[in-house]
Amino acid sequence: MIKIPQNIYDDIIAHAKKGFPLEVCGILGGLDGVVSEIYPMTNTDASNEHFMMDPREQFTVVKDLRAKGLEMSVIYHSHPETPARPSEEDIRLALTPNVSYIIVSLAEPNNPVLRSFKISGNQVEPEAVEIL
Repeated sequence: MIKIPQNIYDDIIAHAKKGFPLEVCGILGGLDGVVSEIYPMTNTDASNEHFMMDPREQFTVVKDLRAKGLEMSVIYHSHPETPARPSEEDIRLALTPNVSYIIVSLAEPNNPVLRSFKISGNQVEPEAVEIL
């Protein structure tokens, strides 16, 4: 289970809506499955079908997390027009070990759906999300 404070959940949804109609992406940091930091990232692909994080931004985030004694807990991105489930590309590119992958669907813009998954190899397991 991943636990997300309400304010960070709200920030994720706001980021997805602000970036619409393109996919947005970001990193959540924390400890022991409890998120405490959000890092909205630049989707360098500027696409509505896939994302790529800026490597320099990623490096800065990793340095900041280490300085705070935190871990990268989640990689998140949005699906502007499709459901909150990993695409074949999402599964293929889920290469960061021991993180959760959150997808926010804006298929119904007034009713965003946030879901979390553990992805390892081709195995996808839904993960419970608790909003604190």
